[in-house]
Amino acid sequence: FGSIEVEGRENVPRSGPLLIASNHQSLADPAVLIYAIDRPMWWMAKRSLFKGWFASWFLRQVHVFGVNREKQDLAALAHTQRLLDEGRALLIFPEGTRHPGSLGKGHDGIAYMALRTGVPVIAVAITGTELIPHIWRTPIHFQKLKAVIGEPFTLTQSGRVDRKMLVEMTDRIMRSIAELLPPEYRGAYADDVDESRRRACESA
Repeated sequence: FGSIEVEGRENVPRSGPLLIASNHQSLADPAVLIYAIDRPMWWMAKRSLFKGWFASWFLRQVHVFGVNREKQDLAALAHTQRLLDEGRALLIFPEGTRHPGSLGKGHDGIAYMALRTGVPVIAVAITGTELIPHIWRTPIHFQKLKAVIGEPFTLTQSGRVDRKMLVEMTDRIMRSIAELLPPEYRGAYADDVDESRRRACESA
């Protein structure tokens, strides 16, 4: 796809269960993440992508498993739990769909998993792939791509996991992605990053 710069590769734990949260701009994002993350990853994709024997076979070869996005998919959640119990790295795009050039609002699935399992989370911010809308139609793009990998962190809970906590922890994860992005990419979380940095300056 072009040149790829990676920052923070040393932040990825070499072993043990891990949740990787990344922004999602293009169909090229998984390829960039495979290059950037120096360990095998598994990830979810909508079931409609598994149409046809070749697509189904190929996706499974690269550790993709299907999820029903229309309702709570208990089978997919159980499979996710098994992967983490086996010490795998699980990649999730919390936005749920592509948002080229601007970070969209996150869904709370990854926050639920992180709170339930206590597994560490790392944020990854990708830029440049928004210029590659179709990876198959024009296979040579020559864009300047970049992936920035943050330090691992763990979500902690005080009391019962309720809707309010899920929203707060989802915002925490999404803000960690936004902080790694250039200002023009932060989208729905631009104000959150500015407010967080203002508070940090006041308490310093």
